[in-house]
Amino acid sequence: MRSTFLTLLAMGILVAAAPTSQAADAPAAKGRVFELRIYTAHPDKLADLHKRFRDHTCKLFQKHGIELVGFWTPTEQPPPAKPMPHWSALESLNAENGLIYVVAFPSEEARQKAWKAFREDEEWKRVYAESHKNGIIVKEVVFKVMQAVDYSPMK
Repeated sequence: MRSTFLTLLAMGILVAAAPTSQAADAPAAKGRVFELRIYTAHPDKLADLHKRFRDHTCKLFQKHGIELVGFWTPTEQPPPAKPMPHWSALESLNAENGLIYVVAFPSEEARQKAWKAFREDEEWKRVYAESHKNGIIVKEVVFKVMQAVDYSPMK
């Protein structure tokens, strides 16, 4: 059930977002790319991860041209009855340790440039170090770069 939820989330996140003014049958926007990122926090560290995003990371993303599309946490707690090997990184994700978000960029080139500038930002380095004073927050990050299909309401 969890893998079904995550599959639907990954495929449907963009549908839930506000549509653009382009016609529904128009070709996909060739340049714009989206990035789905899934964080698994270490035990009892999700609140610290939320605090870092809320107080610092989101502002730094915007500073470097990383468009915030949305943030979510899983609602399901119990593990799936039969784990799916290709979803292994997601099987342990739950409401107590998971953060899922989507960001957007005008192009793949802009994505690479924005992440480089973000990683090199002195404020980010300081915030990152400060957030780990009481232990490492994030156990695992899984991400996938995506491009909208021609029938997506968001491109």
